[in-house]
Amino acid sequence: MKRCFSMHRMFPAGLAACVMSLSFAAPAADPHHTEVGFFDIHVCNWPDQPVFLMALFSTTKFKDIARIDLTAPDGTGLGSLDLGRYRPGEEADKTEKRVLMTHYPVPEKNPDGWYRARITMKNGKTFDAQDHVVQRVLPFAGGHQPPDQAEGVPMPGELRWDPVPGASFYQVYVRDEWESERYLLTSKIIKDNFLKIPLDLFKRGGSYTWRVHARDINGDPEWGDFNHGSLAREVRFSIAE
Repeated sequence: MKRCFSMHRMFPAGLAACVMSLSFAAPAADPHHTEVGFFDIHVCNWPDQPVFLMALFSTTKFKDIARIDLTAPDGTGLGSLDLGRYRPGEEADKTEKRVLMTHYPVPEKNPDGWYRARITMKNGKTFDAQDHVVQRVLPFAGGHQPPDQAEGVPMPGELRWDPVPGASFYQVYVRDEWESERYLLTSKIIKDNFLKIPLDLFKRGGSYTWRVHARDINGDPEWGDFNHGSLAREVRFSIAE
């Protein structure tokens, strides 16, 4: 409303683009929220793969959860969230949390409507959460400046791209090409189609890659974190000595 992780079969860096703002401290009237966490599912358009659904559950109660089962709008089961695949994080009070993440194919029939997550705790209690999804495909960001494979460009003060039709928010991820296991910069979620670069982030003679995640909205009682998003492929450039 997206990384380098180690041991626990966590998702790779690109996935954090879809989950950076997930939290479950929100009004009880919001159907995405339960006493034990926040549920969201959205349509993802990523390079070199079919459009898919990404389901997420953000929780500090991960040690107490036995399973999370997902149901499509027509009542058919999508499957269970993989409790071993997650992005680690913490709440404002430093309480440890996990954002559990699993991909699912978009249902061939009746994909639009309310998706339900039933959370079953180890003590037998159950909680239900819902998210409304309409299948729409958000285009990839394009028109990058600096452009892909640009060599020896002057020191850039900003990264810029063309507005994405249907997108209202963006998040940008920047890497040093030679330190690809971590992001040099992860931006806040922004409305502008450009990102001002902090002084001293880039070095003369350096090579960098960057990518743009676009989303339709940024938090809504009906649509959750967002309904549909796109993650553009990485764009590379080098800076003059």
